[in-house]
This record gives sequence, structure tokens and C-alpha cells, in this order.
Amino acid sequence: MSRRLTRSTGALVTIITAVFLATPMTGRAQKPAGKAPAKAWTPPRTPWGDPDISGMFTNKDEQGVPFERPAEFAGRQTITDEEFAARAARSQQQLATDNAEFDIATADTRNAGAVGSATSPPPHWLDRPKPSRRTSMVVDPPDGRIPPQTPEGQKRAAERAAARAQASSGRGPADSYADLSLYVRCITRGLPGSMMPAIYGNSYQIVQGPGWVGIRYEMIHEIRVIPLDARPHVGSPIRSYMGDPRGHWDGNSLVVETTNFRDETAYRGANPQTVRLIERFTPVAPDKVEWSVTVDDPTTWARPWTFAMNLTKDETQPVFEYACHEGNYAMKNILTGARAEEKTGRPVTGGGGEGER
Repeated sequence: MSRRLTRSTGALVTIITAVFLATPMTGRAQKPAGKAPAKAWTPPRTPWGDPDISGMFTNKDEQGVPFERPAEFAGRQTITDEEFAARAARSQQQLATDNAEFDIATADTRNAGAVGSATSPPPHWLDRPKPSRRTSMVVDPPDGRIPPQTPEGQKRAAERAAARAQASSGRGPADSYADLSLYVRCITRGLPGSMMPAIYGNSYQIVQGPGWVGIRYEMIHEIRVIPLDARPHVGSPIRSYMGDPRGHWDGNSLVVETTNFRDETAYRGANPQTVRLIERFTPVAPDKVEWSVTVDDPTTWARPWTFAMNLTKDETQPVFEYACHEGNYAMKNILTGARAEEKTGRPVTGGGGEGER
């Protein structure tokens, strides 16, 4: 996947700004005077009285946190000092690898083309995280693990797998652009995928206006427009890749409930007819907004479950122009490579895709 690293300006930003009447953050960092006790931080407000969570954000430092808690960390929400030191050492080693001069004579090309390999994009593309002490993104259930699927959810997963197998029978993994994922095709990463940390493109812009909130995602350059006026969701037949969001304020937290997903983007194999994603954007510090997502689908999982991470406000991490379609050399190269392998008589393997958190 490729993009042009030019700052996003022009009509898109102009429209967003005009629609949402975005205003600058008016936070007041409060410090204790002398030995006086520190005052509790109070989130700033917009001119119309809503909590102000607007700005440029990144969650690049969350990408090193496991989504589910590994067995080695069972019963712990954080790692030990020794484990943290090991993570920090691995991070430094990765940075050294990223910045090493490329030498075709000595480069490890066994994983050629993979992001992060010797032949991956140049280092300025990559968002390498700082080491974290957290053991999982999943915070509920307390064990940090996704609850088991219901019998109905297991049956639906098996039926989907069988349908995919039948549809691909007699086909290669890259016979057509339609065989590739929505992500590789520059269509969508879905929800919550569009805000999940990846190896690059981890910048987001939140803008606000009376009765509205807008979120702009760098990767795939998607935009969500979230009304706050208590209107009902659209009818069930109307479905979209990113779903139909409805928001409201609960104290200082923006709560967004999203339904009406298409089957292709129903999160982790959820039932698009019944799944609800409930996001909470809660300002916890002048430069931090906690983003949590509760996945509620009683037809797929035994109970609702929640993952969470911090969005860090950082104006040095603006949303760049992703230009996914314009720079999607991966699509051409995957299909061209598959045709070349066919001419050799070897079976075509792999078709391009992405993992799911």
C-alpha cells in the first residue's frame, strides 16, 4: 500500500471545517503553586458548552500492546520492570533496523515486500511505538480475553467460511481485484478498524460543531459524521461499511452508538443485524482522550466485551493525504505478480490482506 506524503488541504478540510464549525482547543493546564495540592483537571468547553475534545490525535504508541492478554501475563494488567526493559530493548533494536542503510548484499530478503522488512517503505513512513506496560487492549472481561462465541455465532462463522470456500473454488487468491480485501482495495478498514493502530497512518482529526462531531481518519481517508440530536437510527435496510452512528454526551464523555453495518465489515464476524458498537471518547488529561469500544452482540458472544486505548493530542502528527487509490501500487503489483506466477506453472499463493484486531 502506498500513499503520497503531502499534507491534506483543500476542499475536504474546508468542507469539514465549515460543516462542523471546528474551534481550537481552549484547555488550561493547571499546575500546583508551591506545595498546594493539585486541582483536579477540568476538560475545557466549546463556546456552545460541550466538552472540547477537538484536535489532531495519534495512537501510534498503542500498536505494541497485545489485543488480548497473552497467557504469560494472566491475571496482570501491567508487566514487570524486567519485562518492560525487554520490550524497550526490542523497540530500540527495531529502530536500528529501520534506520540501517540498505545493502542488497547483506539484506535479509526472505520476507521481501512485507512492511517492516528490509524492502519495506522507508523509515519516515513507519510509526514505531514507545514501549507500553499494558498487557492487553481488552479491559473487560477482566481477564483481558474476548468472551467465547455463542452456538449461533459459531454456526454463522462456519457458514461464512464454507461460503467463501465455495466462492473461491477453482479460483486463485488474486484472479481479480474482487478477490482482495476491502483494505487492499482502498475501500475501508471498517469500524473500529479505522482507528486501530497500524504500522503507519495513525493520525486522526476530531472536529466539533453545535449538534455534530466529525472524525477524519488518515488511513483510507475515511470520515464519520456523528449527529448528537437524538435522531433515531436509519432503517434496517440501509447499511454502510462504517455503520450508522448516533452520539450524545454523558458528562464529559462523548458516547457514540453505531449500528447498521454491512456484512463485509461486521466486526470480527459479528451479526450485522444485531451488533452494536458503543464508543466512549473521554478526555482524561490535557493531551489525552481515552477511546473505548464495547462490542455488544448477544447472537455472537456470550457477553458484551470492551477494549480501550489512549488517543494522544499532538499537533505535530497532522492527518496527511493518504491518496490510497491514486497510489495503490499494491493492487497492480499483486495482480501482476499473480499473472507472472501463473506463467511459471507454480501455484499462486497469497492475495494481500490485513490482520484484524
